[in-house]
Amino acid sequence: MKTIGLIGGMSWESTVVYYQLLNRMARVRLGGLHSAKLLLWSFDFAEIEAFQAAGNWEAATEAMATAAQNIEKGGADCMIICTNTMHKMAKEVQAAVSIPLIHIADATATAINHQNCKRPLLLATRYTMEQDFYKGHLRDKHGITALVPDDAGRTIVHDIIDQELCQGIVSASSKVAYLEIVNEAKSQSIDSIIFGCTEVGLLVSQKDFDLPCFDTTELHAKAALDFALS
Repeated sequence: MKTIGLIGGMSWESTVVYYQLLNRMARVRLGGLHSAKLLLWSFDFAEIEAFQAAGNWEAATEAMATAAQNIEKGGADCMIICTNTMHKMAKEVQAAVSIPLIHIADATATAINHQNCKRPLLLATRYTMEQDFYKGHLRDKHGITALVPDDAGRTIVHDIIDQELCQGIVSASSKVAYLEIVNEAKSQSIDSIIFGCTEVGLLVSQKDFDLPCFDTTELHAKAALDFALS
């Protein structure tokens, strides 16, 4: 089994889910007492969030590249960034090391295309919904047109992630807000939903919707374990 390096802590609430998923999937795949071979670099998310809020992406990129190099020095055979938003600097992070970066949008796109979906609604941080690094990756590399809520909807989705889910708060009212946003977005002829922040799956799940849902955390973890066992 190859060793997977995780760049996590953004937030640690979803990094915990990655750890659980990878180990549970390894046990299912291999049986017995097997678990995943992992190395984890976990940030103090307050530092990273401050870079994001200030638009200081250069400092954020430097921190991410350093984390990747530490993961490689530790002996990882591949790495994953345990957040959608910080794939903004995926190219720079990959360039900083020689081990492969397994991109979360690639793992997600594989599942979307497998179900022949082309117009998913993207629920994510404002950075991921409004900038092109994620939507553009899906569009240019995989032929997928990701749509987003209107400005008011984007604010609600982002604030629930930032002020609640990243702090371990899961509320019924926020779940209702997400359901309403998805219902409103159906006027855009969406055919599926991307849980495009690794915390979104803490609030909603496939059973809440009548459209196919793609949980990026679960799909990313599966892609990483597939690599580790290849």
